[in-house]
Amino acid sequence: MAGPLRTLALLGATGSIGGSTLDVVARHPGRFRIGALTANGRVEELLALCESFRPDAAVVADETAWPALREGLAARGLATRALAGAAALEEVAADPANDTVVAAIVGAAGMASTLAAARAGKRILLANKESVVLAGDLLLQAAREGGATLLPVDSEHNAIFQCLPADGGRQGVRRLLLTASGGPFRGRRREDLAAVTPAQACAHPNWSMGPKISVDSATLMNKGLEVIEARHLFGLPPERIEVVVHPQSVIHSLVDYIDGSVLAQLGNPDMRTALAHGLAWPERIDSGVAPLDLPALARFDFEKPDLDAFPCLGLAYRAMAAGGSAPAALNAANEVAVSGFLQGRLGFLDIPVLIQACLDAHAGGPADSLGHLLEVDADTRRRAGQLMAGMERR
Repeated sequence: MAGPLRTLALLGATGSIGGSTLDVVARHPGRFRIGALTANGRVEELLALCESFRPDAAVVADETAWPALREGLAARGLATRALAGAAALEEVAADPANDTVVAAIVGAAGMASTLAAARAGKRILLANKESVVLAGDLLLQAAREGGATLLPVDSEHNAIFQCLPADGGRQGVRRLLLTASGGPFRGRRREDLAAVTPAQACAHPNWSMGPKISVDSATLMNKGLEVIEARHLFGLPPERIEVVVHPQSVIHSLVDYIDGSVLAQLGNPDMRTALAHGLAWPERIDSGVAPLDLPALARFDFEKPDLDAFPCLGLAYRAMAAGGSAPAALNAANEVAVSGFLQGRLGFLDIPVLIQACLDAHAGGPADSLGHLLEVDADTRRRAGQLMAGMERR
C-alpha cells in the first residue's frame, strides 16, 4: 500500500544529491511532489528543474541572481514564486506546506536552513554533514523540541541507521564501523601527493560527487567529518567509532554487536539507494539502482587508513576529542583550505597543514549557541585566509 503524498523542499537542487533526489522523485509521481527548489546561483539549471517539477517556490541564495530567476519563471509561464537570500532558504525549509526537507546544501551555508527545518518539526533527509559537525548539539536539541525526524542519507550513516536495532536503541552495540573508499590516492605515500592536481583529486574511483566533497574524500577529511557526525547522530563515544578502508565501496558501513554479530548494509555505490530509503522510510521503494551482482564483485578488501599520508582524519578525531567549538573550527578551516586547493592557491599537502595551524590557534569554547558557533566559523575563516596568504608566498 502506497504511503502518504509527501511534499518536499529540496535545498541544494542543482548539486549531485539534488539530482539523485529528483531522479527518485520522478519515479514515484504519486508519492512525492516538489514544494520548493533552491540553488546558490545556477539560475538556468534551477529554471529547467522548475519547468520539469513545477514547485510552488524557487530560491536562489545569491540575491543578485533573483531578477534572472523571476524573469526566467515569468518567461516560461510558471506560477512558481521567486525568492532569494538566506532568509528565504529558512522560509521554505520551515513552510508548513512542505512536510519533508532534503538538506543538501554543501558546507556551513546549509546550517541555518537545516536548523529552521528542525525547529519546524520536519522530516529531514540530512545530506549536509557540515550542519551536524558545526552545530550537532543544537541541531539535535532543535529536532527534539520541534518534533522533527532526522534521517541520515549520507551512504555511511544511512547504512548504520539501517543496521541499528529497529527500536532506535543502542542495545548490544559495540562499535560503529564507517567504511571509506580511500579516494583516488589510496595506497600512495605522503611524498607521492605533493604534485597532485584538483582534477586528479576530484576523479573519485567509485562515486560521482561535487568538487568540494570529492577533495574531502581524497584527503579523508570527508570520513573525519562523518565520524563527528556519527558521534552526534548515534550517541556513541569517539573510541567506539572506527574507520576502515574498503575500496570497492559496496559495504557502506557496519555495526559490530557484543555477541559477535556484525551487520552490514551493502549496495552499489549510488546515492539514490539512501535517498529512496529516507524518502519512503519506514517503507521501501524502487530507487532505480541496479541490483547488486555479488559473483561479479569477486572480492572485498579492507585495510586501515594511512594517517601519515592522510592526516586530515586524525585532525578530525582531535577536534572531536576536544569537543565544544573545535569541530566548527575544523570545518571552517577545511572549507577554506579546500577552496584554496581548488583555486590552485594551495598544494594538496598544504590542506592538512592549514587545518592543523587553525586548530592549534583555536582557543576552544562551548558550542552552546548558534551565534557563538558562527563567530568561531567566521574567525577561523579569517585566520585560515591570512595563513593561506602566507603559505602562497613561500
